[in-house]
Formats: sequence, structure tokens, C-alpha cells
Amino acid sequence: MSEPAWVTHAIWWQIYPLGFVGAFPADPPPTAAEHRLRRIVEWLDHAVELGASGIALGPVFSSRTHGYDTTDHFRLDPRLGDDADFDELVEQARQRGLRLLLDGVFNHVGTDFGRYREALEGGPGHPASAWFRRRGESDFDTFEGHGELIALNHDNPEVVEYTAAVMRHWLGRGADGWRLDAAYAVPDGFWAAVLPLVRREFDQAWFVGEVIHGDYPATVSAATFDSVTQYELWKAIWSSLNDANFHELDWALQRHSDFLGTFVPMTFLGNHDVTRIASQLLEPRHLEHALVILLTIGGTPSVYAGDESGFRGVKEDRRGGDDAVRPEFASSPGDADPSTADVIRLHQYLIGLRRRYSWLHTARTTALTLTNTQYVYRTDAGPDSLVIALNADDAVLRLSLPELGMTSGQVIAGSGAPPQAGIVETEIGPHGWLIIEPH
Repeated sequence: MSEPAWVTHAIWWQIYPLGFVGAFPADPPPTAAEHRLRRIVEWLDHAVELGASGIALGPVFSSRTHGYDTTDHFRLDPRLGDDADFDELVEQARQRGLRLLLDGVFNHVGTDFGRYREALEGGPGHPASAWFRRRGESDFDTFEGHGELIALNHDNPEVVEYTAAVMRHWLGRGADGWRLDAAYAVPDGFWAAVLPLVRREFDQAWFVGEVIHGDYPATVSAATFDSVTQYELWKAIWSSLNDANFHELDWALQRHSDFLGTFVPMTFLGNHDVTRIASQLLEPRHLEHALVILLTIGGTPSVYAGDESGFRGVKEDRRGGDDAVRPEFASSPGDADPSTADVIRLHQYLIGLRRRYSWLHTARTTALTLTNTQYVYRTDAGPDSLVIALNADDAVLRLSLPELGMTSGQVIAGSGAPPQAGIVETEIGPHGWLIIEPH
């Protein structure tokens, strides 16, 4: 694994900036004079209190609409502010020990992108035309049929150098890494050409590709990514709980453990592209189970802003269908809603556990007990291990540690269970869970 050493301790709090600060959708859109990016600064202490070690930002570069139709990669979106606002965000994050991950859209650009305008005006023979893929002689190729998203020509060396230059520019301005949007739609060889050019100057930068499915290890190797988004496990977590089928989760965790042999995936329960986990789960009590899984397995975890407060929102397949999962946040955290206090506290406790046991970053899992609705697994790295018991059943789950190969253990977290040392047998109530440190 080639990832920078600091990633071992990374836990991201992810924000979709344009929605977070109310810049999109908005009519009229805010101007740079409103400096809305600085609203995020007001939430940095919340991220620290949550236990996060970094802020993963969605797109912040100049665009016409949702941020993924980039107009100018070297310019902060005027709806968010100006260069001074970005510098202030970097400075305030640094003061709190928070890293910054940027979202880079290099598969396609918006129709206001300068080179594209030149290509339109100059025709197929114009040098700018070579920056873009074409369908036949006249039509430009697009991303997944979206006419406002023009596909770049990744075989063009100028596009390679341009992408590397953009990455170096913002890393030089204080970013720590890049999420590479729609990486699955880009040839692996393009990334393999770009990333070494960036790493020569920024060898501690971290690069995670957005990959939905496929052969994750092969993609990481061919593209020279540090990581990819673990959508396979994301789906298995919520669907195994909804379908009462922990066998699906165990299968996904077996594959996940195999992945950890070559790279550490970016793990998550939610992001700006999917239905909120609190809305996705059919049984509200299982929100705790999902979070326990996320924070007790190997990976680089990310928490989508609002999930820690139990936000709800359903993604719909229509224009504006992302808006419900990309809401505007208040200008500052203010007083916590009492109804969300338990969810926030559980996030804080489990993230704190994660940071104390940094070995969990590369931990593998092994099933000890497995039925459709009851799952006990060991998560370990070298001599360190924890045992996690998940009960999604209406019946009690009884646990005998000697039968699981342990002499005794200490309960360090659980639903309705105070810490308890020296246990040999215990039970987990209906729809409950426990984390045990073996002795």
C-alpha cells in the first residue's frame, strides 16, 4: 500500500459546499461578495467535536449549476466567494488540525469551459477541439448522455498536463488530496499518467477514485490510486439490515478484507449522491448497527454532514432529485436538537474509539456467528482485536466467549450496556449490539 502515513488516522466529515451554504439551487445565486464559503469555517469546531480529522469538500470550482459542470478549475466558484475565502478556510482548518480533500471533476467539463467554447467556434480543425471526445465528426461526446457535460479527450497529452497542473495548484494552496469524480468513466492510463506528475511535488497527497463497481484492486493498481470509494460495502450494509440477510454483509466483508491486502478503501454510509442512511434503513434501530459496522472495520471512513444528526433525505431520479440530500445548513451549528443528541453522541463515541484504536484502519474481519439476523465478527490487525455482536432479531442473542475462542472480555460499548470487565457470557437484546475487547 502506497498511501501517505497520515491517512491511517483520517476520518472525513464530507460536505457538499454549494448546497451546504445555500448557493445551489438558489435564485438569484449569491455573489462572491457574500463570501458564503466562510460559513463552513463556522462548522469546523463541530467537525472537531465529532472527532473528524479532515473535511472532504464537494466541488468548489467555478461552474454554472451543481459544481460538476466545471467552467474554470483554477477559480473558486463565485457563488462561494473568492481566493481569500478559500485561504481563510485552509488557515482555519489548519489551526484545528483538520486536513482538506478536494473534489476534482476531470472526466468532463461544463459548456462554459473556455477550451470548449474555442472548439465550438473554431470547428473540428481548431487545436482546442482535440481536448474533447467526439461522436462521429460533428458531435461532442458527453458524460452519460448529459448534454451539458462535455467529455474530455483523455488521450490528449495537453489534458494530462492540464489536470496535473490543476491538482498541483490547489495542493500548493493547502489541500491534502483529491477525490476524483467519475473515475470509473476515465481510462486508468490517464490517471497513471497524471498522478506521478503530481506526486513528484506533493508526495504526501492522497488520491481516491470514485468507482462504483468492478475490480477495485485492479483499478487501484492500473490507475495508481491510493484508494477507491467502497460502494459495494455501502450497499451490503443497508440492504443486509433491510433484508434480514447478514450473509450478504459477511460476503462483502470477506471481499473487503481481500481488498485490504492491497489498498485501504474509502468507506461510508452516505454521501451527496445517495439516499440518507436514516431514510434508507427500514428499521430506525438499525442506524446504530450500520454505524458500528462502519467504524469497526478496515477502511478510511467518511461521515456525510448531517448523517451524524440523523438527517433524512431521499435521492430521486429526476432533475433536482439530489436536492433533498444536499440541503442548506444554518450559518453556524447553534444548539443541538435534543432529538438528535443520542445519534451525535454515538458518532462521537465510536469515532473516538476509532481514533484510539488506529489499527482498525487495516483490520480484517472474520465471522464467528452468522445467521440471517445475528452476526458476530472479529475485527483484527496483528495482536489487536475486537469482537462485534450485531443482533437484528426480535430474539435475544446469547454469547459465550469461550465458545468463540476467548477466555473472557470487556464490554467497551453497546446498546443499553454499560462497560463491563471480565465477562465470560453475555446476551444482546433484540435489535441491540455490543463491542467486546477480548482478554
